[in-house]
Amino acid sequence: MTGGAFYDEAVTADYLAHRHGGIHSPNTVMEEPALLAAIGDLAGVKLLDLGCGDGSFAEIALGRRARSYTGIDASPSMIATARRTVTDERASFDCIAIEDFDPGGPAYDVVTSRMALHYVADLVDALRRVHRSLHDGGRFVGTVVHPVISSNDNPGPGPRSDWTVDHYFDDGPRRRLWFGKEVTWYHRTTEQCLRALTEAGFRFDELSECEPSPALLADHSDELHRRRRVPLILLLSGTKTG
Repeated sequence: MTGGAFYDEAVTADYLAHRHGGIHSPNTVMEEPALLAAIGDLAGVKLLDLGCGDGSFAEIALGRRARSYTGIDASPSMIATARRTVTDERASFDCIAIEDFDPGGPAYDVVTSRMALHYVADLVDALRRVHRSLHDGGRFVGTVVHPVISSNDNPGPGPRSDWTVDHYFDDGPRRRLWFGKEVTWYHRTTEQCLRALTEAGFRFDELSECEPSPALLADHSDELHRRRRVPLILLLSGTKTG
């Protein structure tokens, strides 16, 4: 399974416990600080979030004075959670797969996608639709599983102590065990991810490997050391030029 079809109610509960696991969540100490730094000022913007999950980013974006937040996700379970927990009237959620998203024309100032596009088979097509959804000067900021991680599965009990990179230059689907079920991720090299962004029409702005935040892990030196061993997340951002 891929994307939203994978996140049923049981998986959703397990995933969200991991996703919001405080200092032990790479989303909290690596991905989110890098994403917010890349996005910058959100005051007055209309934001679209692809693969929004439980919609927790809505509160952050609206708290940073975004004008509105629209989240889409293919998982009915995730969308139900988002609608139940996010009550701000400036936020809306739709159960739509990223692959089926049809912007119709420019409607947003910023598009984000947090750890979702590695579930999408055709990245260039998805990014072209993101490009069409943005006003001129609009920005895309997205994160995916780092290609070092998506290249090869290396499961084991408990926190990992080592990682194996294999078949790195062979792009394509990879089957993974993820929260007790098999899922398909699409592996791409860093170069291929960057090329997809520019082929979709974006001006390349930034690449980040989401180094862990020393400030967030100041009292947890062992966790900081563990998170500094290998990149887990790749961030790319670009601008739609006129």
